[in-house]
Amino acid sequence: MPPDDRGESPAPGRLRPPGLGLLLAEMRGIFEFNTSLLLSPLLMRARKGDGHPVLTLPGFLASDLSMAPMRRYLRELGYDAYAWKMGRNVGGVARMRAALRDRLAEIHASTGRKVSVVGWSLGGIFARDLALQAPEQVRCVVTLGSPFANDVRATNVTRLYEALSGEAVADDSELRKAIAGDLPVPATSIYSRSDGIVNWRTCLQRPSDTAENIEVYLASHTGLGVNAAALWAVADRLAQAEGQFSQFDRSGPFAIAYAPPEQAQS
Repeated sequence: MPPDDRGESPAPGRLRPPGLGLLLAEMRGIFEFNTSLLLSPLLMRARKGDGHPVLTLPGFLASDLSMAPMRRYLRELGYDAYAWKMGRNVGGVARMRAALRDRLAEIHASTGRKVSVVGWSLGGIFARDLALQAPEQVRCVVTLGSPFANDVRATNVTRLYEALSGEAVADDSELRKAIAGDLPVPATSIYSRSDGIVNWRTCLQRPSDTAENIEVYLASHTGLGVNAAALWAVADRLAQAEGQFSQFDRSGPFAIAYAPPEQAQS
């Protein structure tokens, strides 16, 4: 059995981090970004926004710069997109809870509207926690390659996360279970089976009338936030009216990039 990121063999029943081949293939993220630039005319055909605020949360070791292309895209569609303004994300789910809640409350108070939260990787875990903490302020949650479910140690950055954040992934099991469970707001998890950083099974939530999983073919972890098909899906999910939710329609200009619903849920 292949070793995990600690150099140890995972116990029976545990998920493995993605293999070396997928990890090395993460370099294609720059290609995904360049492709999105070329396909920008198609991306602008997405449904327009209603001006409501959208808070974007970067992934582990990333800063607001990583989500600048998404914020720019969302603003062009008519959303009021916000950065998290907390520098580089070095982790700490428990440590960051209060600051994130304050940032959400600040945006909610200044706009007078519920805030949609889009989180990439670790940012998605933060986003789900915000929905649990303040559901009255959150309109919906969209996560991108976020390892919040199943065996959350099945990533290639677990040891680094624990070293930099000062928190063990196994800490606060009740909080982890809550984040992995059903949310009180509509939630969409976007992921890829070709993710080289996190095991894609850690991104799956229980489908329901207000929760769904969307698989994007061939996307990398580092490119998921700038991948054209993922951006289209984010925009489509944000365009839903407040208080309403319908499952993602896998048609349109990027239809070929999405797995069928039944495949995305297993």
